Amino acid sequence: MVMLNRRGLIGAAGVSLGLMLRPAWAQAIPAGATECFARTAQGKLRGVRAGGLDVYRGVPYGGDISGAGRFKAPTPPKSWSGIRDATRLGAPAIQPAGGTYGVDEPAPDENCLFLNVWTPTGGARGKPVIVYSHGGGWIGGSGGSVIADGGNLARENDVVVVATNHRLGLMGFLYLDELGGEEYAGSGARGIQDIAAALEWVSRNIEEFGGDPSNVMIMGESGGAAKTSCLYAMPAAERFFNKACIDSGPVVRTMTPATASETTALLLKDLGLDRKSWRQLTEVPAARLLEAQMRLASNPNARPSKWTVKIGSWPGAPGEFGAVADGAILRHPFDPVAPAISRDKPLIVGGNEDEQHFFSLVSGDTAAWSLDEAGLGERMKTMFGDEAERLLASYRADRPGASPSDLFFAVHSDLFAIQGSTVIAERKAQQGGAPAYRYIFAYRSENPVPGTTAKIGAMHGLDIAFKFDNVDVQFRGRPFAGTRPEKYAAGKNMSRLWANFARTGKPSAEGQPEWPAYDLTRRATMVIDSECHVVDDPHREERLYWQQRG
Repeated sequence: MVMLNRRGLIGAAGVSLGLMLRPAWAQAIPAGATECFARTAQGKLRGVRAGGLDVYRGVPYGGDISGAGRFKAPTPPKSWSGIRDATRLGAPAIQPAGGTYGVDEPAPDENCLFLNVWTPTGGARGKPVIVYSHGGGWIGGSGGSVIADGGNLARENDVVVVATNHRLGLMGFLYLDELGGEEYAGSGARGIQDIAAALEWVSRNIEEFGGDPSNVMIMGESGGAAKTSCLYAMPAAERFFNKACIDSGPVVRTMTPATASETTALLLKDLGLDRKSWRQLTEVPAARLLEAQMRLASNPNARPSKWTVKIGSWPGAPGEFGAVADGAILRHPFDPVAPAISRDKPLIVGGNEDEQHFFSLVSGDTAAWSLDEAGLGERMKTMFGDEAERLLASYRADRPGASPSDLFFAVHSDLFAIQGSTVIAERKAQQGGAPAYRYIFAYRSENPVPGTTAKIGAMHGLDIAFKFDNVDVQFRGRPFAGTRPEKYAAGKNMSRLWANFARTGKPSAEGQPEWPAYDLTRRATMVIDSECHVVDDPHREERLYWQQRG
């Protein structure tokens, strides 16, 4: 039996999707493409114009963050003379092998503060802007992801799409506030500060690319949703965006300084350093720091054997790296209440019906698709102890006739994203102000789970292909979204809902039902599929169970 705690789930998400997604094209400049040019505050850029799009890749939005800049706040990029080539991706952040998703990307590098821009060629200016934070947990991924290529979303919906690289793992979230004082204040949230710096770059430069700096939506999936949760509550980012989408990675609470300090102590011990010599961390080769990060992640003493944290808490264990809520640079995003600074910013939040399918797939847990009652009971007892029976009773009440495997996947999908999304929607609704819109992504790919007769369904990460309208991207040699023609309608629905939300603050798609705001009476939830529909308070008994458990 394969059991994954939260750390294992995110590690799988950070590495395995990059290994499994394979594009059917390369990043070479397409035949017939021409050059295009844009001027930023730092200098002139040369991009690629093709297929109704102007695309600029590898655009620097921050300065040097290696050496003396390591673990410090991002600074503005240096200016350049002449014309800078922006036809190739910039370096992704330092990360474990297999965690990036781009084509022809440079090797990971400490200096990773680059972004990519997709904008429709010509047309009216003042287009809505969507700024995307990539998935991969807190430790992997890049803004050059094939599945999240912004071209179709931009061209088909007349929006500007921006995707960022930013510091990850130890480089982005090592907590040094107690050791380094004011010089390193906020060090546990550097990766989030990087994205805030990218948003500032957007504010200053996006008009040159046809975008409206006063109409910016932030969004992210999985680890990118966690980062978006943090940005929604971060004062440094407040003035640079107007609305947000938190997709399959809700964070109600993030890491505390106490836990982050334990991680820092573990790192120093691993590297043979004491508290007085901590500044040597700025001189340790990046590759050695990455090796230490990976050793800490595999430390069994830092892994709780049972689920002991609250829904939406991520990360939580010593040895993990993720945004630290220091109370100054960053608070807990939605705990105890939704952030007041974003009271007037509308929000979409939700997850995928079959989130857990992905994690069972990448961990090789094929037995999860053929559980009997005894096998389900054993797994639930291991994870939840004496609570297991009561928990399962709530799921059986909501899902009569569900198989043991169905129940296992439902519980773990809730743990990962669904119930945390509910908490965020509830707290946003309680706050008043701008509305929250809750969703469940339900389009099921018929691609097989190897070694079983099961299908991958609406697994974690599948939604990315739909919100970016990239439903033909490849997965294990097959279209990630499957081959059913209905996928095209589902892709149009989701991408239009998100693009119109970016445009107006209200999600809508032609031919689909109106999406009501979430409230504490109806709890309306949009089910996104080839034909969307609204469900009131879906799986009520499960929601009530998790609410009383806290």
